[in-house]
Amino acid sequence: MTATGEDRTTGRGGPWWWVRWRSAALDIGLTVASALECAFEGVHFARDAGIPLAAGVVFGVLAGSALLVRRQWPIAVVLVSIAITPAQMGYLMGIVGLYTLAASELPRRIIGSLAGMSFVGMLIVMFVRVRQDMAHGDWKLGDWFVPFAAITIAIGMIAPPLLLGLYMGARRRLLESLRERADSLERELQLLAERAEERAEWARNEERTRIAREMHDVVAHRVSLMVVHAAALQVVARKDPEKAVKNAALVGDMGRQALTELREMLGVLRSGDGIRRAERPVPLAAVGVAAAVAASKAVVEGEGPWLSELEELIGQSAAAGMVVDLSVEGETRSYTAQIEQTAYRVVQEALTNVHKHAAGAKTHVRVAHRVAEIAMQVENEPPPEVASASSAGLPSGGNGLVGMKERVTGLGGVFVSGPTDAGGFRVSAVIPAV
Repeated sequence: MTATGEDRTTGRGGPWWWVRWRSAALDIGLTVASALECAFEGVHFARDAGIPLAAGVVFGVLAGSALLVRRQWPIAVVLVSIAITPAQMGYLMGIVGLYTLAASELPRRIIGSLAGMSFVGMLIVMFVRVRQDMAHGDWKLGDWFVPFAAITIAIGMIAPPLLLGLYMGARRRLLESLRERADSLERELQLLAERAEERAEWARNEERTRIAREMHDVVAHRVSLMVVHAAALQVVARKDPEKAVKNAALVGDMGRQALTELREMLGVLRSGDGIRRAERPVPLAAVGVAAAVAASKAVVEGEGPWLSELEELIGQSAAAGMVVDLSVEGETRSYTAQIEQTAYRVVQEALTNVHKHAAGAKTHVRVAHRVAEIAMQVENEPPPEVASASSAGLPSGGNGLVGMKERVTGLGGVFVSGPTDAGGFRVSAVIPAV
């Protein structure tokens, strides 16, 4: 990952206020050159001012050394260069100081004010110096040349470093902004990748839950009926051979139906909605999409049970010895495959629970078709004290009610279950019709 501006600021590698040793070496070199320039010009200043040459040289060296702090205090460097401009020294310091000032993060009004002061100071000094040179020389130029030369030299000394500094400062800020955007984009991409992986894991968990729920609904009901018929077959095998043959045929039918539903479910999982295997790894997002598609393919294509098969379902329970009645309220109509499958599974699982926990109990199944919803209720009375089917010993995994609630709430419905005052058990569900 690229380093942000804050990381670069805190990760200094140079001495004092310098970020890098290379920057320190450059400033030290410029400071030495500026000090030598000011020392040389200090000799002429000492002669013109009538002071000792050593004092002029020392003054020049000290003034030129101010360039060392140009990165830390650029305003001070520019002010020093303006102050020593009347002494006709510090030209290098003025140029470098203006460049550093213009490239800094200081407000534009401060940069413009100091640049204007430098221009005025340079203009006055150049005007006086050019006029003195023309007075001492043999030039025969008009009076127009003095202001023209002063203005030209002043612009040439002030404008180039000022414009270059503004350009370099804007360029550096642009690069820093681009680096920050790149860092932000990289963080966002990493966050999106993590979210994609979470969504894929969520889709896989949802698919595993759906498969477990479907397997439970298919296997539990059919196998429960098969166990009940097998237990009855053991009782009547010798007393009533004809009834034993009938029960054996029912067991075979139940087994074939269970195998058919399992084959349909496994076929959906194997097909993968046409997603072909590739040699390269599948992206995480594709995994989540494939899982979601596989989870809903059976419902979308219309595979699975329908409400019209409720009478057959209740007939199978009645054939297993359960006393069950069905009542339908409202005008029967068709719903989406998902709603019909959920309603069917709720009734199926409720009947399976009656076989497991209340064998021999009378059961009432009610289905109500309303304007905007469909309601189901399966209620059983208290089981008799002794039931022949109870000897079958049907196991219970405790997932039936959980699966029914997941199905109903997943469609925005309401699911309620619990014991009745009479000692039985009631399962109720309401599913929106849209």
